Amino acid sequence: MRKKILTFFINVPVILISMSCIFPIIWMLYNSVKSESEFAMNKLALPSKINFENYVEAIRIGKMQNYFVNSIYNAVITVIIVVLLSFFIAYFISRFEFKGKRIIYYLFLFGMLVPIHSLLIPIFIEFSRLDLLNKPYTLLFPYVAFGMPLAIFLLESFIKTIPIEVEEAAIIDGCGTFARIIKIVFPLCKPVIATVVVLSFLGAWNEFPFALTLLTSNDYKTIPIGLANFSGQYSTSYTPLMAGLVIATLPVIIIYIIFNKQIVKGMTAGAVKG
Repeated sequence: MRKKILTFFINVPVILISMSCIFPIIWMLYNSVKSESEFAMNKLALPSKINFENYVEAIRIGKMQNYFVNSIYNAVITVIIVVLLSFFIAYFISRFEFKGKRIIYYLFLFGMLVPIHSLLIPIFIEFSRLDLLNKPYTLLFPYVAFGMPLAIFLLESFIKTIPIEVEEAAIIDGCGTFARIIKIVFPLCKPVIATVVVLSFLGAWNEFPFALTLLTSNDYKTIPIGLANFSGQYSTSYTPLMAGLVIATLPVIIIYIIFNKQIVKGMTAGAVKG
């Protein structure tokens, strides 16, 4: 009986906390199909009828289709570059001894300590002088640079847990260095790579200040900038904004569903030095 009572008092707070995390998503979802008047009358009530006009407005006012494509482009390219560069750097740092190795590693770790947005003005000045503003690849530079430190830390820690004997056996079988890295080490790193993919995608997808500062052309703006279009000087179109938020949230949920089995394992393995 004591065990059941203890379990009850442990589970109830956990359930309440979980509901508090899930409810905003559900609230956003059903408010995205309300009319403006219905939303103004009662923000918590369920819709009397489903209205998909808000999604049409989200595309018309917020130009979500253009910003969606731009965000997908930036996020996917960022993930690919961060994963590949971080994996190879982490591998050579964890497996080889060379002069300056620790300095290079600590410089990358230092990147996790620097407040990212404190570099906003210096980066804007640098990009303006180098004519890198308003380009299709403008946001890739800061996104990759800020995504790599954590990725290298997680990958380097995980690779150290892989027994070196696995690679030595491959060498005996005549496997070259590059083939050994790609065919043996890379597949073994799937859990932590999944974690890096999700973190890098989220960082690029949700980033707002750099996209707002470094881009002025609508051709290259991302989805967080598109969501800002729903707020005017004196009013905000809430229900189309909710529809836009649903559109913006879907890729993140899909990415999480795909990689959820690997995320916890990757974070746990990568967070402890081997």
